[in-house]
Amino acid sequence: MLAGCSSGAPSSSSTTTTTTTAPTTIPNLQPFADATGNVSTYTTAGVIDETTPFFQSLGTNGRTCATCHQAAQGMTMTPAANATLFNSTNGTDPLFAAVDGANYPTAPTGDLASHSLILNNGLIRVAETLPAGTQFTITALSDPYNCAITTDPTTGRPTISVYRRVLPSTSLIFLSDVMWDTRETISPLTTASTFASNLSADLNHQLLDAISTHAQGTVVPTATEQSAILALEQGLFTAQASDSAAGSLSSGGATGGATALAGVNYYPGINDAFGGDPQGKPFNQNVFTLFTAWNNSANAAQASIARGQGIFNNAPLQINNVSGLNSNNTALGNPATIQATCSTCHDTPSVGNHSMPLVMDTGQADIASNVTGPGLTNGLAQLSQPNLPVFQITGCKNAANQPITIVTSDPGKALLTGLCSDVNRVKVPILRSLAARAPYFHNGSASSLTQVVNFYNARFGMGLNPQQKTDLINFLSAL
Repeated sequence: MLAGCSSGAPSSSSTTTTTTTAPTTIPNLQPFADATGNVSTYTTAGVIDETTPFFQSLGTNGRTCATCHQAAQGMTMTPAANATLFNSTNGTDPLFAAVDGANYPTAPTGDLASHSLILNNGLIRVAETLPAGTQFTITALSDPYNCAITTDPTTGRPTISVYRRVLPSTSLIFLSDVMWDTRETISPLTTASTFASNLSADLNHQLLDAISTHAQGTVVPTATEQSAILALEQGLFTAQASDSAAGSLSSGGATGGATALAGVNYYPGINDAFGGDPQGKPFNQNVFTLFTAWNNSANAAQASIARGQGIFNNAPLQINNVSGLNSNNTALGNPATIQATCSTCHDTPSVGNHSMPLVMDTGQADIASNVTGPGLTNGLAQLSQPNLPVFQITGCKNAANQPITIVTSDPGKALLTGLCSDVNRVKVPILRSLAARAPYFHNGSASSLTQVVNFYNARFGMGLNPQQKTDLINFLSAL
């Protein structure tokens, strides 16, 4: 198991006559209990070897890749597990290193208040320096941790601190972008012939950055260490294995679970909802068919999951006021409203991210007191927003060329590019193993899948009744 979030070295305890050494492998498909059943990870290597560099400290603060990527937590980390670890170690575990595991970089070790975001919302601090030529001006309206905007000592440019969930280090061979704001996607993941090599290059770039920043490394890992980490990561597939009421998610003709996920066919642009499939195939909104065999099942829980799958694929949404879809997307013609379903944006079959790069702003980073319109206002009311810095962005214009002011807790990709058109936009994430890795959205603003469903139901006028909401939640929990 990956309990402990420490250096990854095998632990041992001894008496005068025996020595017991902790296991150094995680068996393939080892089940871990979560909110609705069990989650498991399939590895092409046969077992997950905990003696490999992924589990070794390659920096200076004791962190490993496994510090933030736990098999028991969907290959990410969760607030509940973080709180347990904080209590058992008095906050001394490397996970809570102040470099980004605390609300601010000078936080004292073991102080609960200054680690509230990682403990309550599973958020780490991400500091991004604005590029030269940034189109907008950014100021802090609220700075609860006194580090919202600082100055980079090398460039003199503003450095912005935002707080984001750790993405899972699994099912990576389906990525169209690496990080929430597309950082680390140095080589594009848009062409089948170059996908494998570009993905390896991007993930290698990401692991080097992670070691130098998150682990505060001073020595570049060897080529052998880098290759071992990449091989492990790209061979992992994580999914819900069983549901406490429905049973095995791969029984009765269903094809849930991590083994089936590992066999999913993928190429960049597959089933693209906006006509970008390189094979010219039309979009099929039935993105998920995992539980079709459970339609009309005598098992009530199985039948609910199957109905939820149908809702995901077919329930209509009215998408409006979404940057990246309704605006700032010339390929779509900037339509005022898009008639869609959940599968329009989550179009990769059996996986649920977008099969071509797509960054958009559905509003989770907006501040409720500064938005208008019932959709977004009612949607934000469904969420549990963390106590985050609030930024004001000026210098941008709307489609009518009128100056606008944007208030947000996370400017998203705009921190990377400096472009007004990228403000608040983040990528569409993979949807598998959701039950194991609450909270949701890039800023952890949905504490449960109930809040996720309630947000989208209000935001895009889905009109779901209570039973339909329950069915959709049950389906998402079974992914």
